[in-house]
Amino acid sequence: MKLAFALAVCLVLPSAAAEAPADTVFTGGAVYTVDPARSWAQAVAIRGGRIAFVGTDTGAQAFVGPKTRVVKLEGRMLLPGFQDAHIHPVSGGVELGQCNLNDLPKAEQVLAKVKECAAGLGDKPWLLGGGWLLPTFPGGNPTKEALDAIVPDKPAMLSASDGHSSWVNSKALALAGITNDTPDPKDGRIERDPVTKAATGTLRESASDLVAKHVPENTPTERLDGLRRTLALLAKNGVTAVQEASAGAGAEGAGASATMDTYVAAERRGQLTVRVVAALGTDNSRGPEQVDDLVKLRARYTTARVKPIAAKIFADGVIEPRTAAMLADYTDRPGWRGEPNFTEAALNALVVKLAENDFNVHIHAIGDRAVRMSLDAFEAAQPKTSVRGQRHQIAHLEVIDPADLPRFRKLGVIANFQALWAYADDYIVDMTWGGLGPERSRWIYPIESVVKAGAVLAMGSDWSVSSLNPLEAIQVAVTRQGIDEPKRAPMVPEEAIDLATGLAGYTIGSAYANSLEKDTGSIEVGKAADLVVIGKNLFDVPASEIARQKVLLTLLDGQPVYRSSELPW
Repeated sequence: MKLAFALAVCLVLPSAAAEAPADTVFTGGAVYTVDPARSWAQAVAIRGGRIAFVGTDTGAQAFVGPKTRVVKLEGRMLLPGFQDAHIHPVSGGVELGQCNLNDLPKAEQVLAKVKECAAGLGDKPWLLGGGWLLPTFPGGNPTKEALDAIVPDKPAMLSASDGHSSWVNSKALALAGITNDTPDPKDGRIERDPVTKAATGTLRESASDLVAKHVPENTPTERLDGLRRTLALLAKNGVTAVQEASAGAGAEGAGASATMDTYVAAERRGQLTVRVVAALGTDNSRGPEQVDDLVKLRARYTTARVKPIAAKIFADGVIEPRTAAMLADYTDRPGWRGEPNFTEAALNALVVKLAENDFNVHIHAIGDRAVRMSLDAFEAAQPKTSVRGQRHQIAHLEVIDPADLPRFRKLGVIANFQALWAYADDYIVDMTWGGLGPERSRWIYPIESVVKAGAVLAMGSDWSVSSLNPLEAIQVAVTRQGIDEPKRAPMVPEEAIDLATGLAGYTIGSAYANSLEKDTGSIEVGKAADLVVIGKNLFDVPASEIARQKVLLTLLDGQPVYRSSELPW
């Protein structure tokens, strides 16, 4: 009798627990769980910020109590919240409050916007901003004279959309002490007039730092305001977790502490509406000794929603100005293949030290040589990584040598693509193909080949370099065409991925890269209720219309951080 009673209790208790009312129940939806089986469901129940049930509408009724909010999806799609594994929320948000040159495809539009910004400067000592596109200007080289004509009396510095070039005026060059005799800094280039050798006004890579170090630092209020702008955009686009791709580096120039202070301040105020994994910026001029400083920063800034558990390394530059490190010469510059930012020994030593100290290493690598060097460094760190299970990744991956494709799986290295770039835009047509030639151009953003080789796929936007809308990136990954340029043939169509792979890359794949997959990234009982509602089931719309679909609701821990009036709530 005692045994029978015990068995009866075991059978009853789970049912009783399941009947406890939920806070919110979604019914009648196309629920794509992105669980290991990639299963579908109709309904989801949320209790206390966690997922309490996933299944049928009938099964969900047991979770409906007198105070339960029941949301009828009526066929709309419910997904795990998107995760952006490579983005710059603080610096990008600050840029939005400056002279915003994004999405201006013609030089005259850029110049008109700069004039507008200059007219509103008031007593500000600098004209600052960015977002201009390299193909807008011949050779990707805007001139100081063009900027001098608009801003003759104050220094001006405007970063390119890719973050690897800057446009400055004569006042800024003079303030930085840049003359005809100033040597190019390590890992940088001052563009010069071929006859006079005078600086033309465009600075590449670390050469931008010669001016940037004179720019007044953003105030804590400016940084927090910038982050708030970004958070609003992320919520509207269904993003619930991010990886800050370089805390303390880039044009913001405020250092890792200032960037991390901003995230913690937002969390303290109850305004941090995403989970943040931060990649602390490393200094290319320093070696493994800098890791001790990163360890201290990690301990200082780890909170409930902020995890500075990664470290960022720039292995090379970008292809357009020929600063990416390639295995063979650029076809339009015989004898030049770009220079990596590290020797093999130096990169290996830094990566090994980071792995020893439990950091997820996040490497920017564009050229195929930089990709190979990064893989070599991760191979050197394998004895330190395999024990601890860190989530090392290479971001961008514009060109990968085919021989290196299997190494991602073998080394457990995550392939982090910015899929929105995987089509024949002006950067590719005017500034990339000519430097690579047809054979290497076949291997531009080889997403499908990396997936077929068995690698873990993560995705990110690199915003503010490009749009942070995950649906736009997924559409390009599926079609290999631009959102607004279907007239151009798909670029390397054999590298297109299917929709399921794209959704996984922006959910469970990026959650894995963020070390958050045990708690987020899929719709499973017990996980955090980080969810997004899309207006239509993406599997039912043409691939060319994926980006047009609207996010109607974004939940973090079961609470709305964005809601469209189109969804009854």
